[in-house]
Amino acid sequence: MPRKPLVTTAALVLVAAFLVLFVGGGSRFAVGLTFKTMVDDLGWNRSDLGLAVALFQVVSAFALFTAGYLTDIAGPRRVLCGGLLVSGIGIGLMSVVAAPWHALLLYGVVFAVGNGMASMVPVGVVVTRAFPQRTGIANAVVMSGMSVGQLVMIAVLAAVMLTVGWRSVYIWLGAANLVLLPLLIFAIPKSTQAQSKAAQPAEGLNLSEAACTRQFWLLLVIYAICGFDDFFVSTHVVAFAQDRGVDAFLAGNLLALMGLTGLIGIIAAGIASDRSGPVWPTALAFAARVAVFALIMVDQSPLSVAVFALVFGLTFMVTAPLTVVFVKESFGTRHLGTLSGLVTMVHHVFGGLGAYLGAAVFDANGSYNAAFVLMGVVSLVAVGLTAMLRAYKPASSLA
Repeated sequence: MPRKPLVTTAALVLVAAFLVLFVGGGSRFAVGLTFKTMVDDLGWNRSDLGLAVALFQVVSAFALFTAGYLTDIAGPRRVLCGGLLVSGIGIGLMSVVAAPWHALLLYGVVFAVGNGMASMVPVGVVVTRAFPQRTGIANAVVMSGMSVGQLVMIAVLAAVMLTVGWRSVYIWLGAANLVLLPLLIFAIPKSTQAQSKAAQPAEGLNLSEAACTRQFWLLLVIYAICGFDDFFVSTHVVAFAQDRGVDAFLAGNLLALMGLTGLIGIIAAGIASDRSGPVWPTALAFAARVAVFALIMVDQSPLSVAVFALVFGLTFMVTAPLTVVFVKESFGTRHLGTLSGLVTMVHHVFGGLGAYLGAAVFDANGSYNAAFVLMGVVSLVAVGLTAMLRAYKPASSLA
């Protein structure tokens, strides 16, 4: 009788995918950690770096869609490896920026392309195909890599920044992306274009067919609002906490702790989606956001800032593992990469708008108050739109 392998291919895929998002999450959120220190050191306005973050969101959004399309054609291995290589170069060179256009090019374009390719879209596709029966929880475990990366890497990098400066943060991040390449090549099976097409199911809606449904447009608006909230908070929460009197080291670790609460939220959402579908976890996440935006509008004491950050963190990654679940249950898996890539692209484009708007509001008014009001209102709208989504039922006819 042949022995069972100690580590299955599916398990290797799970580990490799987790680590890709672990490093990618830590890399992406590092700009929030360094935001105030960088602009103060370089003599920039907050909107100078905020524009680079906004450009990152837009460019990475289109890279996400492209990654999904390429994954459907050629498989995830090449997409993820190419993305890690470009990410490592882009984020590493952020250590030498001296002018706003450097950040626009390196963070807003080069790193954005790499991070968008080595992202949750190809990861979601490979994990969904490796775990067809427990899609929600498998994707939640993998997507939690972003939260754990935010928790662990930001906490470590906060100490690095205080010890040797913000430039060293980006050197370490560049190395972390490049070190993952050999593991990824080993863990994810190579697939040719023919194999990838053969592995695809025969049925499922394509982009033009999905666009004829109300479900599709509701999802796009909901994910747009989600991204608008997400990247406003992740980009500005450290600077906001420091503005309200929180020590720089504690403020950086507040962003890291958001990763811990995000881990709880993402696992809970994955379990709930396997049981009853993705609608209610999404609606509850937006309801929690309405509550904390209301809190921070009326009380901005250090305690309220901490409560705001940690509760928002609980909702931060909830929709990430649910993207492929929404797409799978609504439209089938034939074009899973393309459709989930489009939804995630919309999330990131509006995330860029939220990040830049926060900086512009602060530069104009000296506070984030107007932005908090806007975020609370759109989150309330998202609660209602989520309730309008089609109720969960297995899409066996689309599988």
